[in-house]
Amino acid sequence: MIPKKELITISDTKSKIEKLLMELVLEPRLKALEWSSITKQTPNMKIGYPGQHLASLITGIEGARTGARGDDLRDGTEVKSCSRVDQLDTCGSCKNKVLRIESQCAHCGSEKIKRMDDSKWLFSVKSEQEVKLLTIDIDRVFLTIADYPNFSENDFDTIRFQAFEIWNKTERHKHFTTLMNNYYYKLFLEHIKKNPNKTPAPKNFWPYSYQFYLCNPVKVFSCIVEKANEEPTINIDFLVNPEQDRQELNSELMPISLLSQEEIKLLISISREIVEPQLIDIEYNSFIRKISSEKIDKKFLTKHIPYIDEITRSHFQLRDTDIIVEAKTTYQRR
Repeated sequence: MIPKKELITISDTKSKIEKLLMELVLEPRLKALEWSSITKQTPNMKIGYPGQHLASLITGIEGARTGARGDDLRDGTEVKSCSRVDQLDTCGSCKNKVLRIESQCAHCGSEKIKRMDDSKWLFSVKSEQEVKLLTIDIDRVFLTIADYPNFSENDFDTIRFQAFEIWNKTERHKHFTTLMNNYYYKLFLEHIKKNPNKTPAPKNFWPYSYQFYLCNPVKVFSCIVEKANEEPTINIDFLVNPEQDRQELNSELMPISLLSQEEIKLLISISREIVEPQLIDIEYNSFIRKISSEKIDKKFLTKHIPYIDEITRSHFQLRDTDIIVEAKTTYQRR
């Protein structure tokens, strides 16, 4: 998990990142918001290419000059970007689409708006060559995401940018390789056998999901943008040294709320030395007695052990929940 130092050629990355985000993402977004209020078109800015620029600055490694038709970075790193900013929302009454900047449905006037927060990373895994690329050929998968840290509070004026790394050939990140192999060999190929004329959708990799945390993603960048809809200000709260060994970094903590009842009970079998340091305001034996009961209260869990670390997660397995879906049918106007 050591970057190739000889390929790290970009310096002064922090100031460059701030400039890039402002000039390539935030300022154009302000213009898009302005025009969206007039045209009622989505202000959503595609994050693909800006995400690759951001990856180069965070890692200090230039692009491979392939125009998305080869290596994203010179060291072969695969870059995937996801944005949950300015997603189209849905009216809870008539089911028509609603812009994020709108407080009520333009079709029926309802204020019951279902705010969407479900964008994800997509991996094209349609051949053995693509499986091999993601699991054997490259050393690192680089994931960027733009979202709202205060989404549950309907705060759409604060934006967060984060970046994570998965070193797919390491034991630490073995579950990512398993996910890609399972998708291709158990889902994609089986679907093609049954429906050769239907193209399966790409592999979905959901941010902040159980599978995401089990892959032990390592955060390498995080920043908060305040007053993003008017006068954006950027605060970078974490930026890894491009040359640092990622093995020295902790992976993301997983919210305990993601575990099923059966998975929670697995904590009973994990050694006390692992579980006890993560407990808050409760004695270990009392905690074990509580989770040994038939029904486990999630509020109790989130109070006394809100997150579980990588060592604890090593005792859990991937869920068999990968379900293949077909690519969307051809768009038709109403």
